[in-house]
Amino acid sequence: MKSKYILVVIWMLSSLVISCSDYLDIPPTNVVRDEDLFTDASTMSVYMARIYSQMPFEDFKYSPARQFFDDWLVTPGANSGESLGRDAGTAMTSEGWARNGPYWERAYNLLRDANRLLETLPQYQSNFSEEEYNHFVGEGYFARAMVFYALAKRYGGVPLVTSVLNYPETPVDELEIPRSTEEETWDQTLADFDMAIANLSEASPMRGYANKYVALSFKSEAMLYAGSVAKYNRLTGFGEKTGVRVIGFEAGATASVKYFKEAYNAAREVMMSGKYSLYMAKWAPNDKEAQYQNMVDMFFDLSSPENIYIKEYTFPDLTHGYDAYNIPRQLMGGNGYSAGNAPTLDFVELFDGFEKNPDGTIKVLDDNGKYLLFDNVTDIFANAEPRLRANVILPGDVFKGEVMEIRRGIYTGDASTGIDPLRVVNGSAPNYSISGPSKYNQVDAYNAEGEFDEKELFLSQNGTTHETVELPDGTTMNAGGKNGPFTADGTAAMTGFIVRKWLNPSMPQSLVLEARSEQHFILMRYAEILLNAAEAAAELTLAGASVESGDNLQQVAFDAIQAIRERAGADLLTNITEISGESGLQVIRKERKKELGFEHKTLWDIRRWRIQHSERLNGSTQADGAYYRGLYPFYSSETGKYFFDAGLDEDRRLFRFTEQDYYLAIPANEVSKSPVIDQQPGR
Repeated sequence: MKSKYILVVIWMLSSLVISCSDYLDIPPTNVVRDEDLFTDASTMSVYMARIYSQMPFEDFKYSPARQFFDDWLVTPGANSGESLGRDAGTAMTSEGWARNGPYWERAYNLLRDANRLLETLPQYQSNFSEEEYNHFVGEGYFARAMVFYALAKRYGGVPLVTSVLNYPETPVDELEIPRSTEEETWDQTLADFDMAIANLSEASPMRGYANKYVALSFKSEAMLYAGSVAKYNRLTGFGEKTGVRVIGFEAGATASVKYFKEAYNAAREVMMSGKYSLYMAKWAPNDKEAQYQNMVDMFFDLSSPENIYIKEYTFPDLTHGYDAYNIPRQLMGGNGYSAGNAPTLDFVELFDGFEKNPDGTIKVLDDNGKYLLFDNVTDIFANAEPRLRANVILPGDVFKGEVMEIRRGIYTGDASTGIDPLRVVNGSAPNYSISGPSKYNQVDAYNAEGEFDEKELFLSQNGTTHETVELPDGTTMNAGGKNGPFTADGTAAMTGFIVRKWLNPSMPQSLVLEARSEQHFILMRYAEILLNAAEAAAELTLAGASVESGDNLQQVAFDAIQAIRERAGADLLTNITEISGESGLQVIRKERKKELGFEHKTLWDIRRWRIQHSERLNGSTQADGAYYRGLYPFYSSETGKYFFDAGLDEDRRLFRFTEQDYYLAIPANEVSKSPVIDQQPGR
């Protein structure tokens, strides 16, 4: 295995580095020759390794904040509402969303390699069997489709480079390719996926390669994106240099129905193949613990029938650092990182199984406005759907054999008539808006102000500096739990939660280090195919469209959502009408958010639905600047019970995203040096 990676690195380093912005093909003199690479399937693996090393796969090393595919800092929930990133900084705002678009250059490097494969392989067709030859042709189209998909969802219309551009044979001015329309870019993506599907083998000939069903699956995802943008996008604009509609679709365009049909048909072909199914190895009816364990195990089982396409990691050749960056603080590894992504209360409230207010927020106050008290810190989520626990470490959960202590502080005041909400100043009414107190060390109970004659709230500064409280039984308790949240330490459960999905429960603590994790990442799984089919079916039904197969679209959508909810241990739908109409579409969207959390899917979903800037979030929209919420556990020393304070994230991490930001800016140097490449309108 190691020798293969060494060979690839040597070959790649020996190649002449060419600026992809010029799309040139200058034959170097010190590179492996075509006749050596295109000899047979085994030598082709070198070329394929080069291609796959550049693929825009969003996994453990993908940073949505900076648009890097080989980043060291994992931020799986940034800007999608799933989690707050400890180190996200300005990544929460549109300014941190890589507005100069660093993926542009990498994309055209890979396009050149894919085009070169498609143009060169026919010269050596006799070296391969028919099946081998067709498969490698399919790999070229699959790579090209994935690149155009990645570009289209970031930029809209892009230069459609579908051949190797040779220099100096071709004059420089003829090498300039302008941006196509957004619709033409999506159509090219569709055409390349179809060519990949037509040529790829039904089973991957080598681990890590694509196959027909991998291409069908990603086609379904891409066309769902295209259909959504064609339907919901309100931005449209023409380039100044070319007059081409580089973003948006024509008013009244019917492209959305076309794309939704393509998404549905691709998903259904995967479903009807019988090759994949939901992971149910440890699932048992009416057994929440079994259902939870089943959903944990599915992300670590290489043989899972749900896996359609994965990216594998192996120590020491290829590793990542997900565990080191996200491990609970009380299990912190040798690098000193932990809890890098804290799930938001807004994400947790999507799930079933705990008491909520009429507006869908978690119920933490009684009818008199006093805190509800719980005998155990785990009681509030005792009946939550198992899928929640597989996504999020909740206060009091057990992980790696240890109870996860998540406690914000200890309240020592009188509780005989109930406990009033804490985040008040000078006796004012509870105010969780931006104008109210953000941190608990600012409130009356902590500072002995207002109605408090003495200090009645105790907190911990960090994991080692604690205020302590002597309990009625004579024992002493640290104010904060081992995982915080703390007053001044961001390496803890900053929202009252810790991410659970993907954390390796079997990894020895001594190995929780950067570049030491080796669990695989599931880039595409069967549950997403079911969700794609359900959403496309709902959109087609709303449009009054049907499909050639004659499928009952509403029934297909209902069965798909029901199967996912049953596996998750969620409340089952009671009637097919629950997924009909606009309200039914929202049910399906909510199910996507729950099922695909922390898989780099939700951010693209809320972007293609065009709701990221406008959906109201705790009283504001991201266009104006909005904030997510946390749930902070406290212990009442007088009662021996726990209560929870629900409110805005203490550090007030700002999320700002405007409608214009759905399209990343074209790199300024590409625009300035080209007479035909247009910047985004209005930029």
